[in-house]
Amino acid sequence: MSLSTGERLGPYEIYGLIGKGGMGEVYRARDTRLDRTVAIKVLPAEFSVQEERLRRFEQEAQVLGALSHPNLLAIYDVGAQDGTHYLVSELLEGESLRQRLEEGALPLRKAMELGVQIAKGLAAAHEKGIVHRDIKPDNIFLTRDGRAKILDFGLAKQSGAEGSGENATITAVATQPGVVLGTAGYMSPEQVRGKPADARSDIFSFGAILYEMVAGLRAFHGDSSVETMNAILKQDPPAISGDVPPAIERVIRRCLEKAP
Repeated sequence: MSLSTGERLGPYEIYGLIGKGGMGEVYRARDTRLDRTVAIKVLPAEFSVQEERLRRFEQEAQVLGALSHPNLLAIYDVGAQDGTHYLVSELLEGESLRQRLEEGALPLRKAMELGVQIAKGLAAAHEKGIVHRDIKPDNIFLTRDGRAKILDFGLAKQSGAEGSGENATITAVATQPGVVLGTAGYMSPEQVRGKPADARSDIFSFGAILYEMVAGLRAFHGDSSVETMNAILKQDPPAISGDVPPAIERVIRRCLEKAP
């Protein structure tokens, strides 16, 4: 059920729909307590009774709530009202990296600037023992003031090795062996094979994004998801054309090594 302008969710007054996706609808709203504009992600009512979708929604809130970094989406609140579950975050103005890449490759300097920001955001998550597992251009948001923000931690998990310290705040969610999680074209080889994924898996996905920003082409692409995943396992991306410094191409190739 969609929310109407003026409707309330707890202390939040709905202004209007921003967008919708597989995990819910996002609205612009006003926090009446602090008088600030926020974004509210609402899980559709029919999904609230589906245990897996509700678990992923709650996990995203828990993961992002435990992280604080300029290159990660900031979470303000989480709640439920009359069976409607919602997540309150900072409101981002701009476009996704996917939208930007539809125009072609980024200028090299801009690609490196954004690449550093994405890497810092991932590093902050990895330091908390959190592995994103679905890094792709659709989950990177570019704000109007030039910042990159990593979104959608719905598939995230805590790495046992990295999350064993005092900063381990997220409860690990079990994944059945052989289950493939991620997005074709950006999954690591271990994800394609349904094997456990740690921080190095995110680095592979990051390498695929970095390649695409610089080359203007996807690192791995086939006519079907199966062919794309086969390319991830067995092929290397084409050489990057243009005036790309060898050091940058070495970094990209290092990220895209087949072995973790």
